[in-house]
Amino acid sequence: MRIYTRGGDDGFTSLADGSRVAKAVPRVEAYGDVDELNAALGVVRGETIPDDADAMVSRVQCALFEVGARLADPRGRFAPSRDVEDPGWLEGWIDDMEGGLPSLHNFIVPGGCRAAALAHLARTTCRRAERRVAALDLPGEEAARLLPFLNRLSDALFVLARWLNHRAGVADCPWKAPR
Repeated sequence: MRIYTRGGDDGFTSLADGSRVAKAVPRVEAYGDVDELNAALGVVRGETIPDDADAMVSRVQCALFEVGARLADPRGRFAPSRDVEDPGWLEGWIDDMEGGLPSLHNFIVPGGCRAAALAHLARTTCRRAERRVAALDLPGEEAARLLPFLNRLSDALFVLARWLNHRAGVADCPWKAPR
């Protein structure tokens, strides 16, 4: 299979059903942001992170491929799996990570160790993807089925960043409002 097809040279791309659309349409923007998020999580996994966190991020990446496939298919042939439909497993992961963290009383300035800073960057990419999906008018309320997963994922990535800092012995940097 050739990587280059020249099919997008005119500013259009093919969706999963074979239809051609402009690369700047909201649907393509949305699945592009989901793809960017998946790549950002690949960078997080490229860091030295604990095996249990790596396994969860890998699971998230697989679920993001499902989200992207659903967004790329206007006919709705790719039904999301339970991991996307029911983000309760992300809530469990959040609860597990939060168990050993100091309580939170302020906004946190993103940063800390490299892995945590990258998790914060992935979180902001996730929020953008969530906004793009929320703006779509998909048949069958499809966006509404994807939003809880993306919303919970951004929360999980915030806690992951805090957890990675904590594991690295780096304290949260609380934001303090100017007086």
